[in-house]
Amino acid sequence: MIRFLKPLLLVAFLASGASSTAAAAETVGTTTLAVASPERDRPLQVTLWYPAGEGGTLRRIGANPLFVGTQGFADAPVVPGRHPLIVLSHGSGGRAANLGWLAGSLAARGFVVAAPDHPGTTGGDSRPSETVKIWERPADLSAVVTGLEADEAWAGAVDPGRVGAVGFSLGGFSVLALAGARADAAAYADYCSVDRGAMSDCAWYARGGVDLRRLDGKRFGGSFEDPRIRTVVAVDPALAQAYRADSLKGIAIPVHFLNLGKAGTTWLGVEASGLAPLVPGASLDRIADADHFSFLGECRADGAEILRREGETDPLCDDAGGRSRRDIHDDIARLVGDALARDLD
Repeated sequence: MIRFLKPLLLVAFLASGASSTAAAAETVGTTTLAVASPERDRPLQVTLWYPAGEGGTLRRIGANPLFVGTQGFADAPVVPGRHPLIVLSHGSGGRAANLGWLAGSLAARGFVVAAPDHPGTTGGDSRPSETVKIWERPADLSAVVTGLEADEAWAGAVDPGRVGAVGFSLGGFSVLALAGARADAAAYADYCSVDRGAMSDCAWYARGGVDLRRLDGKRFGGSFEDPRIRTVVAVDPALAQAYRADSLKGIAIPVHFLNLGKAGTTWLGVEASGLAPLVPGASLDRIADADHFSFLGECRADGAEILRREGETDPLCDDAGGRSRRDIHDDIARLVGDALARDLD
């Protein structure tokens, strides 16, 4: 994952800048704000994308030597009315700005999308000792909903009765937790005792000296359900081998799973085929010619070469099939947007 990037690539991953116009940018506004979180000792930094009126300054978000980034009009006025709110959770070692390709697409369809950078699991601030505190991430997302509902500038723009959540990888766990899913610490430790694959969070914990047998099982397996969340989309959800079956069977809102890759090739730690049948009414889609890294931003033309020069072993800019990442992103955005629209309209 992104947490393993070499120093030069990490600088690139954190950088951003301004650029020129792009398709559909006229309809998308973006801004940032700080939101208080009861679980944290500092405010959450949150990036928002939203349907915008005229105004604002056109900027490219998440652009750097590795990623193309996406565009929107910074601080443009939001289109009047109450819009459905989506909280968006990045994967371990990721960043909110790198998800602009999905957030911007949803904003163009009328959603307000709010994505926090999760402290301790964000690019440039990612440590195994913090990553294992899985209870902090769903608390972050609930805090974002609370913060926007209380914010003078946004309270009138979001509809508190139409709130959904979308998450990728560890973010996939985070949004499932909002729906009522609970993890089992002992089951996770058992799974990690045999899974030390290069992409595995288990390997990340092992390298960081985290003893999964000594987890705070009560907090790790606690309930983080938020009744304000009306629908969830979990893309390659982490901890797939450690969910309590009874918690999945008790979920009472629509849940949509999306796996990136063909059946039998998806990394076991995020394989959703064993989860979807347990959640009442859940759906499971696949994009066969994608892989886990396809959810990252679109790479620049020389992105793969940059990774090779820097000795990065994870194929962050490669996808499983012959299609471009932009095409794969279009499919993901359509599937996610259609699911949210059905459940929240």
